[in-house]
Amino acid sequence: MKTKFSLHNKVVVLTGGGSGIGKAMATTFAARGAEVHILDFNLDAANDTVAEIIKAGFKAKAYQCNVADYKQVSEIINLIADASTVDMLINNAGIAHVGNIEVCAAEDLDRLYEVNIKGVYNCAKACIPLMKDNGGGVILNMASIASTVGISDRFAYSMTKGAVLTMTYSIAKDYIDDNIRCNCISPARVHTPFVDGFIKKNYPDNEAEMFEKLSKTQPMGRMGKPQEVADLALFLCTDEASFITGSNYGIDGGYITLNSK
Repeated sequence: MKTKFSLHNKVVVLTGGGSGIGKAMATTFAARGAEVHILDFNLDAANDTVAEIIKAGFKAKAYQCNVADYKQVSEIINLIADASTVDMLINNAGIAHVGNIEVCAAEDLDRLYEVNIKGVYNCAKACIPLMKDNGGGVILNMASIASTVGISDRFAYSMTKGAVLTMTYSIAKDYIDDNIRCNCISPARVHTPFVDGFIKKNYPDNEAEMFEKLSKTQPMGRMGKPQEVADLALFLCTDEASFITGSNYGIDGGYITLNSK
């Protein structure tokens, strides 16, 4: 019997796999048989993830990459493709910004655009021709609840994640006949090192209180776990999800639906 949710002999390109959700996806995909190629601005963090995967007996490799630089992205993707196929692309790399439009400087907007929007564009543009030549593939983008609902003081971030959502729809529509599936995941707040660092930096005198407060903004009363997002990503990239494309999957502890009631 075929093992469900297997990625045996599949190759995945994953951006931002050095920590948090990206690391959880990298280790999860590797454990299911995929050869994982991590593109990350922080090479040390990516190498740590790779070392963990290799120690567990699986395959992975890290590359220092600024996803905002198409030349750099294209060179790395083509290097990977020279030795294998590119079956899956996960656009996970992203950066955040806190503030409304009045405190969002033009430089902030440009910085988020370069990584969160152009980074997705660059990686998809580099991978899609290879997937077409290979008879198909899967692209999974990391969007956010901020793609579809208003979040206070997240002007620039919401703008970029809205673009990720609509890029997902466009790619799914344009390449359905090429057997390329494209979906996105929209998490609410997930407990990652970024969240811990944000709280420590901004609320050094009451970290535990702020962690609890942020957790309770979600109806389930807690933050999501990186592994929970990784497991959803795994499903969407396997053959078991072969009838799913052009879809946005919320994983938000009931935030979008239940907060409106």
